[in-house]
Amino acid sequence: MKKLLLISLSIFLFNCNGNAQKKEKKVYDVSKTEAQWKAQLSDTEFYVLRKAGTERPFTSPLNKNYKAGTYVCKACETPLFKSEHKFDSGTGWPSFDREIKGNVEFSTDYNLGYARTEEHCATCGGHLGHVFNDGPRDTTGKRHCINGVSLKFIPKNE
Repeated sequence: MKKLLLISLSIFLFNCNGNAQKKEKKVYDVSKTEAQWKAQLSDTEFYVLRKAGTERPFTSPLNKNYKAGTYVCKACETPLFKSEHKFDSGTGWPSFDREIKGNVEFSTDYNLGYARTEEHCATCGGHLGHVFNDGPRDTTGKRHCINGVSLKFIPKNE
């Protein structure tokens, strides 16, 4: 009887670790090897964009940038945010109340032990930051808290 129970338990455990647990990796329009990304990006850019890291708050010059223009993905230059949707959240990271629709994808991350909505570039999959529901109430109520190192600013007349 013990052998039957042991065999049944083993089969159950192996089946629970099957294909249902595997997450398929999305293929993006801009896909590169890790070595290619490392050659293109600085160490900090690679850490944030490709390894879902976070830059230290108040370190990005884009945090206090109030010029008119567009914020694009540092890795592939996909337009992500417009300057007219940027606001000073006081958090130390560039913050926006909305994204450019279709250019940002969302997923759920549990890295801190609770669910957060993570943002990625829809073209290359680069990690941008997270979105929270504590943004300006007079617009969308959203705060897209973005790592400045994942962005490149293009002034309006360029």
